[in-house]
Amino acid sequence: MASSRTEGSRKAKAGDAVASRQKQLEAFTQGPENLLTTNQGVVLPDNHNSLKAGLRGPALLQDFILREKLTHFDHERIPERVVFARGAGAHGYFEVTRPLVEYTKADFLQEVGSRTPVFVRFSSMIGSQGAADTVRDVRGFSVKFYTREGNYDLVGSNMPVFFIQDAMKLPDLVHAMRPEPHHGMPQASSAHDTFWDFVSLMPESSHMLMWLMSDRALPRSYRMMEGFGVHTFRVVNARGASHFVKFHWRPKLGRHALAWDEAQKIAGKDPDFLRRDLWEAIERNDFPEWELGLQVFDEERAQKLGIDLLDATKLVPEELVPILPVGRLVLNRNPDNFFAETEQVAFHPGHVVPGIDFSNDPLLQGRLFAYTDSQLSRLGGPNSHELPINRGVSPVHNFQRDGRQRTAIARGRVSYEPNTLASGSEFRLDGGEQGFQTFEESVESPKIRRRSPTFDDHFGQATLFWNSQSTGEKEHILSAFQYELSRVETPAVRQRIVDNLAHVDARLARKVAEPLGIGPPDARSAAGQAGFREPKGKPPIEAAPSLSMEPAGATIQTRRVAIVMAPGVELGAYKVVQQALLDAGATTKIVASQLGFIASSSGQQVAIDHTFQTMPSVMFDAVLVPGGAASAQALMKDGDAVHFVLEAYKHCKPMCLIGESVEILRKVGVVGEDTPPAAGVVIGTNEPTARLQMAQDFIAAIQKHRHWSRALINQVPA
Repeated sequence: MASSRTEGSRKAKAGDAVASRQKQLEAFTQGPENLLTTNQGVVLPDNHNSLKAGLRGPALLQDFILREKLTHFDHERIPERVVFARGAGAHGYFEVTRPLVEYTKADFLQEVGSRTPVFVRFSSMIGSQGAADTVRDVRGFSVKFYTREGNYDLVGSNMPVFFIQDAMKLPDLVHAMRPEPHHGMPQASSAHDTFWDFVSLMPESSHMLMWLMSDRALPRSYRMMEGFGVHTFRVVNARGASHFVKFHWRPKLGRHALAWDEAQKIAGKDPDFLRRDLWEAIERNDFPEWELGLQVFDEERAQKLGIDLLDATKLVPEELVPILPVGRLVLNRNPDNFFAETEQVAFHPGHVVPGIDFSNDPLLQGRLFAYTDSQLSRLGGPNSHELPINRGVSPVHNFQRDGRQRTAIARGRVSYEPNTLASGSEFRLDGGEQGFQTFEESVESPKIRRRSPTFDDHFGQATLFWNSQSTGEKEHILSAFQYELSRVETPAVRQRIVDNLAHVDARLARKVAEPLGIGPPDARSAAGQAGFREPKGKPPIEAAPSLSMEPAGATIQTRRVAIVMAPGVELGAYKVVQQALLDAGATTKIVASQLGFIASSSGQQVAIDHTFQTMPSVMFDAVLVPGGAASAQALMKDGDAVHFVLEAYKHCKPMCLIGESVEILRKVGVVGEDTPPAAGVVIGTNEPTARLQMAQDFIAAIQKHRHWSRALINQVPA
């Protein structure tokens, strides 16, 4: 009955959301003016002239209005559809908490409390749909805002920078990252020769490699993952004043990562780990939430930063430019159909609304073209905007016709503009300032195929990132480089990578090189590569604590805590700790050697949720082992139970061992009689007066997520 009520409630919420979207659509369609728009519902300012670099200059690639119109015409006969990357999505809303009237005229950012429906898709970059969720990879973080002025897509990732500076290299990068073409391996992995060969010859990738080898590439959950717009964009206010902006999504639950060994094991136990985590959280009403923040720069400040905002391999530390919180994103409804929504949703960085514009970032400029062609192939034609998941709440008025998968029924004989044959009912241009107005920026006149010298520092920000990491995070980056490069078969490729790393940090390069069977790092070899020049002057900042994932967030909401027990368990202290965990928002599951019930020391029957074999420690965030001499003895004789506890210890997870259960760790020498407990390990007793403090200490340990400083974990047999 409970599950049927939950399903009924979910369907009712979904029905209400659909009805709300329909009402919005009807309200805007019945407006007093039928103005020409793009397929995203953005009002057109001009349907006769393309965007050019000056009155007699060449047409610009960033003219998304021209490209949409021509692309639709070009593809009115249908290309073949291909599949796209693995992903997971959800519906929700964006709510403004601080209006941005002084920065942008975008309607959905004008009023505190206004809500805009959204659909968000998280995805992996390298793997196919059959890949595992927890591989080391960049994660996509794309948000579609269904605004009253048209759809706006903020297409980003969980890392604020990218591998390359110019879209000319995008096909090469993706080809190098894919499985090698002669044998189709490896799947969803960067640990192969072609990827590392490419980046070893592209010093501009050095900063992104540091992020990819860090814990950022192994998110614990999509709900605990930051998002970034990557590029610098423009916002333009009603007076025509422009500012540069960078977008940041900050998770309410904090930013947390998996351990590399743990991520590999989860890939085998549950390849859908991140997808399942998102789905189940929304189903139980633990709605994920992020804060949207903006870094805002005027032209003068941007020039003084010493960081070229048009370089996608660079970031601006928030220590230099603080992040301005402007709203919150809440995901509160799972898709009704994975294919129809999550797979068919089409994002495009060129889907913008009045008040949001592009910068001249050469990678962004290329993406404005590439995404159009990609969606044409993926969704089979030029009418993907008519699919329900891509359809906005604003009306679409234009004369584009036909093409594969057309669902809108256009009436009348006219399919062009201007015209006089539609009895005066034809759509018309505004003729004023209502439509999308491209910011009038001066454009340099020479046509040139070269990069700005301000792009030439390829290692400075990689060093900044390295200097900003904690000791534990640095160890993870070092281990990741060693693991990845040890699988590269070509010694020259391994050598070039460590030569490049010598410009990032000399000690890092030496340590990475040690187990690889190559020579010591030679920074001079890297410096001779094309496109690299030694930076001049002192960097604007040496380290930025904001780039570290430590300290973690202060909440334990939705954290999964495993309770390990056997017959004879003592329940007194355990009940106090469990209730404290539940009160703080965590979930608890009892894990034992078999399903059914076990008897406590007082004879009480305790229901078991999972077994050690079907639900290993890698599926939990923390471990609680209650006391009881009989229970502790039984667990120590059970190899699966000992492995469960030791594996959690090795992965630096918070642990609480009560009374006799501490013997599980003493048995293997992890805890000694006279040595203090390791970081994040709470040793408790069954004494009633100590129970509440023990619970508080355990919660404090979970708040820190992982205790990477835990010593000697490599000696733990798990």
